[in-house]
Amino acid sequence: MTTSHASPDNDRPPPVRAVFSAVTWKEIAHLVTNLPVAIVGFVYAVVMVSTAGGLSVTAIGLPLLACGLFLSRQWGRLDRARARLLLGVRVDEPTPIPGPRRAGGFFPWLWTSIKDPVGWRTVLYQLIRLPWGVLTFTVALTGLFVLWPVLPYVVRLLANADRAMVRGLLSPSDDLERRIAELESDRGVVVDTAAADLRRIERDLHDGAQARLVALAMGLGLAKEKLLEDPEGAAAMVDEAHGEVKLALQELRDLARGIHPAVLTDRGLDAALSSVAARCVVPVKVAVDLVGPGGRAGAGVAAGRPAEAIEGIAYFVVSELLQNVSKHAGPGARGASVEVWRAGARLMIRVSDDGRGGARASGGSGLAGLAERLDAVDGVLVVDSPEGEGTVVTAELPWRDRG
Repeated sequence: MTTSHASPDNDRPPPVRAVFSAVTWKEIAHLVTNLPVAIVGFVYAVVMVSTAGGLSVTAIGLPLLACGLFLSRQWGRLDRARARLLLGVRVDEPTPIPGPRRAGGFFPWLWTSIKDPVGWRTVLYQLIRLPWGVLTFTVALTGLFVLWPVLPYVVRLLANADRAMVRGLLSPSDDLERRIAELESDRGVVVDTAAADLRRIERDLHDGAQARLVALAMGLGLAKEKLLEDPEGAAAMVDEAHGEVKLALQELRDLARGIHPAVLTDRGLDAALSSVAARCVVPVKVAVDLVGPGGRAGAGVAAGRPAEAIEGIAYFVVSELLQNVSKHAGPGARGASVEVWRAGARLMIRVSDDGRGGARASGGSGLAGLAERLDAVDGVLVVDSPEGEGTVVTAELPWRDRG
């Protein structure tokens, strides 16, 4: 099973293995290099704090302290990278401090930088690392010669203390800080998706309906010129233009359906998804039940509808997944099903088929892009697609009541 959120297991260190395992040797390398890294960090922290503190009565003291805390943040980035490489600890990067322009001026930026909790915790980390680095360097180096039988256990104990220190002092300030970082990343996905959709709409209008309407205008102009000289030829050209008008209207309808279908606005998910399912190359069963916060039984979509944005996302998720069924399920696919229901504060979607399977939400595939779109609104995408056994895609969206 492949998911769109592959979160690392930071709270469960790897089991103790033989001394010659790669994990143990990486931990030994981390413990031995603690001392030289800690010496440089300790000297920097002491010099920075003492110099900035001594000059705090002057005009350059506070700006110097702000710059020193900013450099401490960068040192923390290197420590997180070292822990990620040698200890397997993945800690989210804290939200960067906005520059003077975004902060509203020099003095608001200066005050924000001086009270930066991430910078101060990194300074604390640099200060306490020196005695700890001396201890780990001594134990790890001497243990290679005198503690060989129990070395993996000793190394694991010290490495776990290092892991806890990294998580406690080098992680973002709190859950809110981590949430801000996630939202900033999701905002980028939303902006990129909106820009791509606008480019697609512009391209479809330019290459489709617009080109057809230009040809229609030219045809009507020629028919107008021939109206008196060749009425029969003009009538034939008008008939041809009439056909072009129908095709242009159909293209505009298809484009409007791709932006936001009218049936979704007027009749809700049940009717809209049934319309999408009718265009799939394999038979599709649709079941939509949006009753109450807890149940899947009830009268159906009339009992409740989510917010328009969530409803639109759910429609396009199912539409894209059914397009994937049409393209990739293979000739052996006999049918597919779409289930949509409300589970508490979440809107659940399941699209399954009995095709050839092998779908993956990775490697730049359409499913990967779909997972990013869902992630931008706190959604989740799970793909279960064994080779030759069909595909089941489950999507989860937050339920928001229609205003």
